[in-house]
Amino acid sequence: MPPLPVEHPNHGKTFSRANSEPDRNEVNSAPFYSILFDDRESSVQFELQPIPDCFRDLNLDQIVDTITAGRDDYNLKAFFYAPLTRVEAVNYRQEIFRDLENSDMLQPVLSFAEEMRRMRAHLALSEKRYYKRQRQVAFLDAAETYCSAVVSLTQNLIAIGPNSRGLQQFRSFLVQYSGSEDFKLLKEETEKIRTVLATVRYSLHIRQGRVTVDRDQGSRDYSLEVLETFEKFRQADLRSLRLRMPSSNEMNHIEARILELVAKLHSDIFTHLEEFCGQFRNYCHEVIAVFDREIQFYLSVLQQLEQVRKAGLAFCYPELSSLSKEVEALETFDFALANRLVRARRDVVTNSFYLRGPERIFVVSGPNQGGKTTFARTFGQLHYLAALGCPVPGKSAKLLLFDHIFTHFEKEENVQNLRGKLEDELVRINETLETATARSIVIMNESFLSTTLNDALFLSREVMKQIADLNLLCVSVTFLDELASFNEATVSMVSTVDPKDPQERTFKVVRKPADGLAYAIAIAEKYQLTYHAVKARLDAKQGEMRRP
Repeated sequence: MPPLPVEHPNHGKTFSRANSEPDRNEVNSAPFYSILFDDRESSVQFELQPIPDCFRDLNLDQIVDTITAGRDDYNLKAFFYAPLTRVEAVNYRQEIFRDLENSDMLQPVLSFAEEMRRMRAHLALSEKRYYKRQRQVAFLDAAETYCSAVVSLTQNLIAIGPNSRGLQQFRSFLVQYSGSEDFKLLKEETEKIRTVLATVRYSLHIRQGRVTVDRDQGSRDYSLEVLETFEKFRQADLRSLRLRMPSSNEMNHIEARILELVAKLHSDIFTHLEEFCGQFRNYCHEVIAVFDREIQFYLSVLQQLEQVRKAGLAFCYPELSSLSKEVEALETFDFALANRLVRARRDVVTNSFYLRGPERIFVVSGPNQGGKTTFARTFGQLHYLAALGCPVPGKSAKLLLFDHIFTHFEKEENVQNLRGKLEDELVRINETLETATARSIVIMNESFLSTTLNDALFLSREVMKQIADLNLLCVSVTFLDELASFNEATVSMVSTVDPKDPQERTFKVVRKPADGLAYAIAIAEKYQLTYHAVKARLDAKQGEMRRP
C-alpha cells in the first residue's frame, strides 16, 4: 500500500500526522524515537545509506531479498544497508528481538501489523472509489480499524510487560497517546458515526422504471411470511437454482443515486460523516506509522529464522565488542546457502572457528568446491548480521563490531578503466589498505589468480604483511599453502575431504596445517591426471593398438 501522506521528520519518508496543527501532535513526553534506533541522529541518517559494497560478494543481497519478500510496501531493505556502530545500539535491537521471540509478545504485535495493513487497504479504497459516499465510508472503516489496533496493542503491552527498552518506551508513548484528547476524540467520533449510520432506514418504491426513496415508516418485513406461506408446497430439498452475480465493491450509478437520496433524507448523519472525514483526514500519528513500518524489520527476520530453525539449525545472539578481536562461532553456517538448501530439503553443513591471542587472519586452503568461499562468506555474514542487531547462525558467537567490511572477490574486467585484471585487483586492494582501520574486516577470495605462481606468492605476502601491521581481522581463501604459516597472526583452515574417497567433499573447514594434498588431488581431477583417469586412457590406447 502507498505510505500515508505528510513528511516524517525522522526518516525523510511520508507518514501521516495526527492533526494538521503542529502543536497538537506532541502527546509523548517519553524519549521514544524509534523501535530500531536508540538515538534520534541514527534514525535520521539511515535512509541515506547506499548499498554496501560487500553485499553481493557475501550474498547478503540474497539474504535480504529472502527476508523482505512479500513486504515491498514497507521498503525494508534500507534498514539492512545501515549496520550499527555502537554496541549499545546493537543491544537495543537484541532486546527487542528477544521480547518478540516470546509468543505472548509476538502475537499482539502481529495482530497490530495485520490491522494496520487492513487500515491501509481501507485508505486505498477511500482514494480509489469513484463515488463520494463510498470514499467516506472506506475512510471511516480505516479510522475505526486504526483506533481498534492502537487500543488493543496498548492493552496488550500493558498486560504482558515487555523487557526491552524499545518496547517499554513505545508502551509509554501508547499509554499517553491513547489517553490524549486528540485520540479520544477520534475514537468517540468514529464510534458515534458508526452507531448513527446503523440506524439509517429507508424504503424503496419501484414502479415502471422509476425509483422513489422515502423514510422507513416502520413497514413490516414480509420475507418470513412469504417463506411460511410457500413452505407447505415444498416436497423435498431441491438443487439450488440461484445464479451467481458478478461481485463488485464499486457501486453502480443507480445504487449511487439511491444513496445520495438516502443521504438527503438523513442529511444530519451524512453531514456529520463528511465533517468527520475532513476533520480527521490526517488521523494516523506519525510515531504509530513509523512503528508499523519499523517493527516489520523484526517480524521479517524472525519469520525467516523460524523457517531455517525448523531444519534443526540454531541461531544465537552474539556477544559483540568494538575492541576485542578474539572472535569465535560454534556450529555456524552460510545463511544464504542454508535458505536454499532448506527449501530443497537438503542438509546444511555447519562449521566452527575461533581466534585467540595474537591470531587475526584465517588462511583457508583446500580443494575446489570444498566450502572455502562459503566459509569466508559465513564469516562476513555473521559480522554484518550481528551489526544489524539480528540473531546470527550458530549456537554461540563472539564477534567484532566492525566499522567496515572490505571484500575482494574476483571481478570481471572493466574495459572503461583501461586496466588489466591484475592491475585492477592491486588498485582495489591498495584502496582497502589505505582506508581500513583497526576495526575493519577484510575478506579475500583467491586473489592474484591472473598472474604466475611466484608473482602471486610475492604479492600475497606483501598484502598479508600490511594486513598484519594494521592488526585487521581477515579471511583469505587461497591456493598458496605457504601463506598458512606466514606469521603468528595467521591460522590455517583447511576444507576437508572424505579420507576414504578424496573426491568426496565434506564441506567441513577445520583448523589444521595446510599440506597441499587435497588441492593436488583437485588439480589432478581437473586435468584428468588421477590414477584411475590415466589408467583408463592407457587401457583404451592399448585396446586400439591391439586392433588389426
